[in-house]
Amino acid sequence: MTRADLVFTGGPVFTANTVRSRATGVAVSGGRIVAVLPADGRIDDLIGPRTEVVDLTGRMLAPGFQDAHVHPVWGGLDMLRCDLSQRESQPEYLELIGAYAASHPDDDWVLGGGWSMSAFPGGTPTAAALDAVVPDRPTFLPNRDGHGAWVNSAALRLAGIGRDTPDPSDGRIERDADGNPSGTLHEGAMRLVNRLLPEEPVERLTEALLVAQRYLHSYGVTAWQDAIVGSYGDAGDPGPAYLRAAADGTLTARVVGALWWDRTAGLEQIASLVERRAAAPEHVEGRAGTFAATSVKVMQDGVAENFTAAMLEPYCDGHGHPTDNSGLSFVDPAILNEAVPQLDALGFQVHFHAIGDRAVRECLDAVQHAVERNGRGDNRHHIAHLQVVHPEDIPRFRQLGVAANMQSLWAALEPQMVELTLPFLGSPRDAWQYPFGDLLRAGAVLAAGSDWSVSTPNPMAAIHTAVNRTAARDYAEGDYEPFLPEQAIDLGTSLTAYTAGSAWVNHLDADTGTVEAGKLADLVVLDRDPFAGPADEIGETRVLQTFVGGERVYAADDA
Repeated sequence: MTRADLVFTGGPVFTANTVRSRATGVAVSGGRIVAVLPADGRIDDLIGPRTEVVDLTGRMLAPGFQDAHVHPVWGGLDMLRCDLSQRESQPEYLELIGAYAASHPDDDWVLGGGWSMSAFPGGTPTAAALDAVVPDRPTFLPNRDGHGAWVNSAALRLAGIGRDTPDPSDGRIERDADGNPSGTLHEGAMRLVNRLLPEEPVERLTEALLVAQRYLHSYGVTAWQDAIVGSYGDAGDPGPAYLRAAADGTLTARVVGALWWDRTAGLEQIASLVERRAAAPEHVEGRAGTFAATSVKVMQDGVAENFTAAMLEPYCDGHGHPTDNSGLSFVDPAILNEAVPQLDALGFQVHFHAIGDRAVRECLDAVQHAVERNGRGDNRHHIAHLQVVHPEDIPRFRQLGVAANMQSLWAALEPQMVELTLPFLGSPRDAWQYPFGDLLRAGAVLAAGSDWSVSTPNPMAAIHTAVNRTAARDYAEGDYEPFLPEQAIDLGTSLTAYTAGSAWVNHLDADTGTVEAGKLADLVVLDRDPFAGPADEIGETRVLQTFVGGERVYAADDA
């Protein structure tokens, strides 16, 4: 009998297979799972003198997590720049920005980001505040969700943004009472400044990717879909960094890239997307560290907090009265209804960003056009975020074969939701948010992602919120009741979404996403069995070890 290279024993195994069967032992050889043992199975026969044995001691083994919507290169770059994500208030931000600027005197720009809108009145910081700590150099700091940026007066002057500068069609310049730019740029208005930023060399982007990869592995993430591969924002195109890391062997994760759909262009860009896909190698069977650019990212709207999420009905004014603003559809639906069928016919998956109910409907309509023209294929289109979904559109996910890509960490009450969202959505729309329970009951495929660096990439924190509809203890920003608890999903379903569901979206399900004999040994060891404890402690679960293809890529100090 052939002995295994690696054996896990002594604890429960969450397989994430169709029936979610439980096991107590797993054997790995040549990077693949060769045996999954039930509770009464014997694994001793597979252990030889050279077998590494991992004693789980009651802790749970699970498939490696797969993040179906994440921005690792940009997240890693934030960690290398002025990273505001661990601070929570304007004084803390300004102290850190001032210290960073002082310690980087030779940088032409002060770059970074990660601030929270809830730290500022109306979610809009001012140039005047930033000028107090960086008066001498242009400063550009996107917020956590990447849909707005804080700039100082030097950046506004350099970009020529003044009182008479018109708002772009896909964005807004925040202004004071006299009409002067006040220091926050929303959506497409960010381009007025970030077009001037120095280009990051591929070496720097590769460094950022590897920083991010280590961070994601520490949370048990073994594969992901990069939700924007192309020139967007302040960080440059991550594509060349992936190609370099895949070629030199430093990329250990399995990655799908979603090529950016430039909303300022039209159907003529499809040819260049085909060329970019051809330049990225396909996934090599059994090999870790691969990158395939087989998806296209369409950002259909903005975010609710700055009133750019596309809504079927106008926003409220905060007092229950309708305004004349119903948000922005970044891609004209007429173009979308032609682009998606063309991309679908070429074998591309389309990865949509949709926050508002109108944007969700426009994305579903475009997929319906593709189905009517091309028939049903296996491209596995998916819509991410899904903050507000009209109840009439819930069953369409299953009918059209569109996966619901959940960022479930956001489905909780916190200051940004309470102060900047709920008053402006109004009833009944405020009760249509993050309807994961309804989508599950309607038969939709559920996948999951973090949108890091918008929010933490910790899958267990997101799973906690999916189950409890409250924030996990380390992520709570106040003491709130569960948010729309009827939309909660159970622990097994949420774990499966973050493993098998995302593997399905990534077209990696033949080899990963479940713990089954013959599949690649992409596995994570948790510090407990979350099924055995209270639901309100799920978010405290930590990752002890992460394996890709049977190779350990992360181990905690106490593993």
